[in-house]
Amino acid sequence: MKLSDFFVTGEPAIYAAEVGIVLGIIAVVFSLTYFKKWKWLWKEWLTTVDHKKIGIMYIIVAILMLFRGGVDALMMRTQLALPNQHLLDANHYDGIFTTHGVVMILFMAMPFLFGLINIAVPLQIGARDVAFPLLNAFSFWAMVAGAALFNISFIIGGSPTAGWTSYFPLAGTEFTKGVGNNYYALGLQLSGIGTLATAVNFIVTILKMRAPGMTLMKMPMFAWSTLITFIIVLFAFPVLTVALAEITFDRTFGAHFFTMGSGGSPMLWANLFWIWGHPEVYIVLLPSLGIYSEIIATFSGKRLFGYTSMVVAMAGIAFFSYFTWVHHFFTMGNTSAVNSFFSISTMIIAIPTGVKLFNEIFTMYKGKIRLTTPMLWSLAFIPTFLIGGVTGVMLSMAAADYQYHNSYFLIAHFHYTLIPAVAYACFAGLHYWYPKMFGYMLNEKLGKITFWLWMVGFNVCFLPQYFVGLDGMARRMYTYEAGLGWTGWNFTSTVGAYIMGVAFLVLAWNIVYSIKHGKRDTTGDPWDGRTLEWATHTPVPVYNFAKQPIVSTIDAYAEYKENGTPIFKDDDIRPIHMPSNSAMPFFSAVGMGLAGFGLVWSWWWLAIIGGLIFLGCLAWRSFDPDKGYHIGVDEIRRTENAAGGLK
Repeated sequence: MKLSDFFVTGEPAIYAAEVGIVLGIIAVVFSLTYFKKWKWLWKEWLTTVDHKKIGIMYIIVAILMLFRGGVDALMMRTQLALPNQHLLDANHYDGIFTTHGVVMILFMAMPFLFGLINIAVPLQIGARDVAFPLLNAFSFWAMVAGAALFNISFIIGGSPTAGWTSYFPLAGTEFTKGVGNNYYALGLQLSGIGTLATAVNFIVTILKMRAPGMTLMKMPMFAWSTLITFIIVLFAFPVLTVALAEITFDRTFGAHFFTMGSGGSPMLWANLFWIWGHPEVYIVLLPSLGIYSEIIATFSGKRLFGYTSMVVAMAGIAFFSYFTWVHHFFTMGNTSAVNSFFSISTMIIAIPTGVKLFNEIFTMYKGKIRLTTPMLWSLAFIPTFLIGGVTGVMLSMAAADYQYHNSYFLIAHFHYTLIPAVAYACFAGLHYWYPKMFGYMLNEKLGKITFWLWMVGFNVCFLPQYFVGLDGMARRMYTYEAGLGWTGWNFTSTVGAYIMGVAFLVLAWNIVYSIKHGKRDTTGDPWDGRTLEWATHTPVPVYNFAKQPIVSTIDAYAEYKENGTPIFKDDDIRPIHMPSNSAMPFFSAVGMGLAGFGLVWSWWWLAIIGGLIFLGCLAWRSFDPDKGYHIGVDEIRRTENAAGGLK
């Protein structure tokens, strides 16, 4: 094999990225060495099983992936700003829009939400940890292994180029040579294993580890949305796991699940992908709706309106999410009866979604609304998402979809749905729970600047895409001729994209600036919150609660502050059992990553070594005698007193 076949060469942007990666690695290694932080990094982070630290690491990965996906987006928009641009050739453009979609959905949105879930949900239900702490760490590192394997493709071997949906026959070896699509299959496979493990972990945690008195119908809405989301994951992700394994067999071992000939069916992949893919939309939507519910209730100073109906609505969304997948390929040819069924089911799912929106609006009615940064993101979600929802109903009509589907109208709809629903929720949740993570708040002024820049940039970017789509511009075009009437729309859209890029830079500066200048939280409850995560100290002790919380109503902490209803057992402090840190999840991810890289290149020796490392880690776990440790009463008292007194 030539070195040029292994490393991606020939484009200045790739060379710049490679230099940037090398310089970044050198800077990190130098900093850790100079400040003598290697031991701290290993003991406090890389081997941690603390759900709060794992949540923070999820968010760090998500922000890095937001940067990666955002740079991809800016390169695409720069290419399309004017006719006949040659910043990118066709293959490079295909690789960029493929990685942009995968990175933003699977390696930005999901890790960001999983990070917020890890940080908040165990605290909200009064638990001292998740049900399976070691599995939680394994889930995170499996995701990191998948993300690393996928992202390394753009400098080693070449990025996948068949779109984020990786449709066959384009994704097969007949039409796409090289290893790019192997990275797609194996990177997503490793990440999906971590997602399934997280689902099992949090379902058990929520069902079995709630505080005494907290029945299911007294849980915070974010905990409910998490439970329902992970039930969807349990049924959706095995489909993706099987489908990705079949891609690997097709591309690596010459099987014919999705090939044009030898009995294969490209449409089988389309069905399997969207049987997973449409529930995946709600896997990222439902936790986001739960975040908005928590924030709107807090900053309206009121209990959430229509609690029971919101739970029923989320369950309805989860149920109907499995009966809408065909609307993603009305244009691929179905009978009128099939198209009609999936058209109606798509319209039906808008009803429980509307219930959620109206309940959030009614929660604000006669409330004492505080326009903080988290609240601004939550308020902006409602009208912006509504545009995406209304155009989604337009797309649900099969006959009309034939005209809209392959145009930029669909691109605009997709982004008007997912960005306000998910990205806004991630930014809102980051600001809202940031004090619980680090003990200080993000700067409100910088937060609001980020918000307004993003809002202006988002609408300037994506609103024109509805019109250029109706004007005939097709998806996936890497260039276009002058004189088609598209230049003004595309240039305006590109300006909006760069405004969003500036908003991201302000967010990044806010994170850095607040390390030194952020307002320190000494109360544990900087927002006057309503749920149990605000009833503990900030930053949260490793054991979460010194005493076992007890719950008698919804919004237990608000009830305690308003009426004095007890939220902790009135008994003495007792020793608390906690799990020990472990290197097993980290090394298991190393093994999975090596095995995946070996399979990508058909280097069987490396795949076997990686597999043996992974199996060795499983054996390590099976025979590990470590049963955790106890935090003594004296240490608990010292920790509580140092944080301001026993809560």
